Amino acid sequence: MAKDKKNAGPQARLPKGFRDVRAVELAQTQAMLATIRRVYETYGFEQLETPAIEFTDALGKFLPDQDRPNEGVFSFTDDDGQWLSLRYDLTAPLARFVAENYQGLPKPFRRYATGTVYRNEKPGPGRFRQFTQFDADTVGTDNVAADAECCMLLAETLQALGIEPGGYVVKLNSRKILDGVLDGIGIAPGAEGDHTKRLGVLRAMDKLDRLGLDGVTALLGKGRKDESGDFTIGAGLDAKSIDKVMGFLEAAGNDRAGALAALTALVKDSAIGEAGVADLVEIDRLLAAAGFESDRVMIDASVVRGLEYYTGTVFEAELTANITSDDGQPIRFGSVGSGGRYDGLVARFMGQPVPATGCSIGVSRLQAALNVLKGAAASAEPQGPVVVLVMDKCELPRYQKMAQKLRSAGIRAEMYLGTSGMKAQMKYADKRGAPCVVIQGSDEREKGEVQIKDLIEGAKAAAAIADNKEWKEARPAQVSVKETALVATVREILDRHSAA
Repeated sequence: MAKDKKNAGPQARLPKGFRDVRAVELAQTQAMLATIRRVYETYGFEQLETPAIEFTDALGKFLPDQDRPNEGVFSFTDDDGQWLSLRYDLTAPLARFVAENYQGLPKPFRRYATGTVYRNEKPGPGRFRQFTQFDADTVGTDNVAADAECCMLLAETLQALGIEPGGYVVKLNSRKILDGVLDGIGIAPGAEGDHTKRLGVLRAMDKLDRLGLDGVTALLGKGRKDESGDFTIGAGLDAKSIDKVMGFLEAAGNDRAGALAALTALVKDSAIGEAGVADLVEIDRLLAAAGFESDRVMIDASVVRGLEYYTGTVFEAELTANITSDDGQPIRFGSVGSGGRYDGLVARFMGQPVPATGCSIGVSRLQAALNVLKGAAASAEPQGPVVVLVMDKCELPRYQKMAQKLRSAGIRAEMYLGTSGMKAQMKYADKRGAPCVVIQGSDEREKGEVQIKDLIEGAKAAAAIADNKEWKEARPAQVSVKETALVATVREILDRHSAA
């Protein structure tokens, strides 16, 4: 008889853009977060945790302008009818916190934060609606030394995670210089009439990595037809203006001094552009003094981040190693960290200028990249607990005492809590990734002994022995010891494998 669909339970499924995370990846994430935290703290940042839910109007970029303010954020109303949203990033909550506690904070205020953020955007391959970020910000100073430290922080964090110079680069630019270039081609910063054209130019520039110089040139002019035949209308610049923008984009390289000279020539008639170059000159001096040469932090005018967000220096950390998939296709992870100066965000709350700068590491993307770079070693299964097998259900208290003895010694351990026999218990231990199991039947109990089976060594030996009879006779990696030697023997096995 067919099952009545009306009585069926809910379908086990996840919403699009969300995923379950298992122990292997969680262990990697925790190790990565510990490393990032250690680097951030060496720079003097202190930890701050803010809620995952904020009033929607506090998010700034996503003010409610329709019946449901859900463009980019997940929103809902509380009992008072006020709109609340899951945080889109960790910066807007910081701005709200600073404004709310401004008088009691040290100036500048330096904080780091890590947590889950949520974006109500279309998901795609490797692009999720829930992911982890790790931020560091300095609020309350316009000193570009804070921007220089962000670049240094990104570089040192990547190195602490095992990526050496040559495998990454931090790219540095200034929105002021970009404004100077646009001003020079007749697109005045902030002019309402130029907003659409300005946005078109910025969007074209932001596609440099994906489309190359020819593709961006087309988008700056009349437009571009892609491989599918779809046509994208361009920004409509004339040839002279396109040349100037492309000259700006090409002002990059391993030599910061050369890039600065090229940018200086591009904005020589713009006050805001010259101010941007002056900022980068000072940052260059600070980076050089701290030993961060152009192979670690370079100037790249193609970095235009945050079309409506940043007000000054902007930067991105990218992996530069050649990475290929199993079928030989190149893999590009793009930016794994980014940031910049945002002098207007806190001012929204306070009505007075409060300069700020910061950087953020995309933990999930960086973790995926590290797994590819480091291979299987990075994604190895974490070691499971020692499992005390239950050979006689009447002796449960005795087995529980053994497990507790191991725990009291700081060893991860559990007593088998199922109701199955020996074979099923061994399968369970294998699935849990147990390094060893503790066995005590009636014979061992009478002698005051336990058997400890090293599952890791046992698996190696079993693989090398083709004859099952020989395996049974050899009983590889299994020893009998007095109960009093339980902890010492287990610890010896764990230490042997941790050192391997």
